[in-house]
Amino acid sequence: MNRKASMRTALAITHVAFEDLGSLGIELLQAGFNIQLIDACTVNLRAIDTLNPELVIVLGGPIGIYERDAYPFLEAEILLLRSRLAAKRSTLGICLGAQLMAAALGARVYPGSYGKELGWAPIHSDSGCSVPPWFGALLNPELRVLHWHGDTFDLPSGARRLAGTARYANQAFSVGEYALALQFHPEVTVQGLERWYVGHACELAQAGICVRQLRAESHTFGPALETAARQFWRQWLHFVGASCHEPGLLSTDF
Repeated sequence: MNRKASMRTALAITHVAFEDLGSLGIELLQAGFNIQLIDACTVNLRAIDTLNPELVIVLGGPIGIYERDAYPFLEAEILLLRSRLAAKRSTLGICLGAQLMAAALGARVYPGSYGKELGWAPIHSDSGCSVPPWFGALLNPELRVLHWHGDTFDLPSGARRLAGTARYANQAFSVGEYALALQFHPEVTVQGLERWYVGHACELAQAGICVRQLRAESHTFGPALETAARQFWRQWLHFVGASCHEPGLLSTDF
């Protein structure tokens, strides 16, 4: 059998180049994935094969899904996700990706009433509710994860809430054994965040956030998140049955 032909594909949809796969990319490659990157802003999403990739990942970006008149590709992303989720194919959304998944499942997505959530803070599960074992690494009360959003969403019908914060209840949800949406950013790395500080310079200034202080917090909390996140990614990939054991490849299609 041709080795490349037998490899599984993870299709990652990006909106800004610096919000990338981070620690998830490392785990995908070690799991034997061929990673294909596409840019939602420039690629014809309606021509994408929605169902073929073993895993589809939709990453973050600094826009809201209610801005579809300005960014019409968002409608195509929602339709792509709706088709994929209806087929119960493994799907992951992070930040904007999570909001797009919520919209595809019929939930409301809107600007949060409690302002931007931007910085390092823990997440927690609902009291008395059990969470999947693969999610446990992110729920350590000593762990801080990165939040970088102003929008939020209602929990979609049929979804299972996995985590929240004091400010926003819906920080993560799953649907069955195939879909996972994360409002926060477990994928970030300390080094990779240096690109975020530049790319989001205007947003940080408008929010009155000191880049030097945010960088210092990232150096304090980031290494522990990278360790916990890689454990989480590894266990979740195993849970959705997406792991294989061949060296991965990375390709781009911009």
